[in-house]
Amino acid sequence: MADDRSLASRFEQWDVVSSVGLTALVVAAGRAVDTHRADSLINDPYAESFVAAANPPKALPTRPTSPKDDSEDETWQMMSGYMGTRTRFFDEFFAAAGERGIRQVVVLAAGLDTRAQRLDWPEGTVLFEVDQELMIRFKDEVLDAEGATARCDRRTVRVDLRDDWPAALEAAGFDPTAPTAWLTEGLLPYLPPEAQDALMRAIDERSAPGSEWAIEDFTNIGQQLADPAFRRIAANIGVDMTQLIYTDERPDPAAWLRDRGWTTDVSVAIEVAKSYGRELDTLTQRLNGQSFLVVARKP
Repeated sequence: MADDRSLASRFEQWDVVSSVGLTALVVAAGRAVDTHRADSLINDPYAESFVAAANPPKALPTRPTSPKDDSEDETWQMMSGYMGTRTRFFDEFFAAAGERGIRQVVVLAAGLDTRAQRLDWPEGTVLFEVDQELMIRFKDEVLDAEGATARCDRRTVRVDLRDDWPAALEAAGFDPTAPTAWLTEGLLPYLPPEAQDALMRAIDERSAPGSEWAIEDFTNIGQQLADPAFRRIAANIGVDMTQLIYTDERPDPAAWLRDRGWTTDVSVAIEVAKSYGRELDTLTQRLNGQSFLVVARKP
């Protein structure tokens, strides 16, 4: 069996300031903004360091400002409203899974996720981060420079999700007989329908009874791409999202899982934000507020 590095090399690679890699940096910038808000929902002490180390071609905000309306500082509005909400939601998902005894975690397309370093994990937790070689290498360099240490048994799996990532995951020590907490955050829109189906089937087949799965479901992604404000934001960060996002019709993830015996809880991002005491601004509601945050459990 080929190791995970050779698997990754079969597909084109992107670094943290290009293509999909740049979107991971934007997400990190969003976490940095939320961390510095007076009403922050999360604390990510490493997010700002990623942006500084990457030195993107177009500056990304990492601190709050005070926009007056939808036309001023749109990028900040999107980052400060939605990113903190979704990050807090999935942080709580992992905490609850740990309380229920799950000790195996898989974060797919992990990007610049720092949950291994910033969350409190139960003793014995093994966390797998799956992403491309260049992304993991950059993240590790920044975390090492910051003196960050994982609070669990963190294992990186350097493989492209278009390749045989399940084989690479199992080679890293993944146990398909143990209950697993899976996360697909900010991932599904970057997959064509057939690839989404293949990925979901692979997860389902490797999920032992008692497994849980958190999913970010952008059902209105086509409307977002058509919105002039979204296009301006994309231009401001220097990435053409229309070349990265798939808007083809595809099965609803929650319905797909229920058909296979999973139970699901589906929340709308706007309502989740309100439960945290946060009102999403008008622009963020238009672009991200209708996204669904799904938690599924396999009996």
